[in-house]
Amino acid sequence: MKKDTKEIYLTSEGFLKLEEELNEAKTVKRPEIINAIKEARALGDLSENAEYSSARENQAKLEARIKEIEYTLEHAVIIENKGNGEIGVGSLITIKYDDGEEEEYSIVGTNEADPFENKISNESPIAKAVIGKKQGDKASVESPNGSFDVEIIKVA
Repeated sequence: MKKDTKEIYLTSEGFLKLEEELNEAKTVKRPEIINAIKEARALGDLSENAEYSSARENQAKLEARIKEIEYTLEHAVIIENKGNGEIGVGSLITIKYDDGEEEEYSIVGTNEADPFENKISNESPIAKAVIGKKQGDKASVESPNGSFDVEIIKVA
């Protein structure tokens, strides 16, 4: 039976960041944790050894993160901006809201989304409304608080 796998969209920058994190986890963090476990084991009774328990917990978290990154990289689809003026994953857009306020967003895959850096997921309401549109188009965004219109000022 074939397992259902969802494509994970990443920019080439996001893919490289994950590769770097994976490399550091395997070559730096993993050996550090193994040493911490050895040192804690040397302290004696493992049943009441807080250092040992903590090191083992850190090891479990690290191994889970390594597996998560490996899965993401294995199922990643690198997205490139097509350059045809049409908005898609990888586009940098400037939109104008009804109140005249303008905002710039990068449309990225879910794993790279970071609202504090104006990187919005391709699955977000705004991205869903503007994907496939071009500069000058208007779009209606369906949000949990109701719908609102935006105008696409710039697509890069």
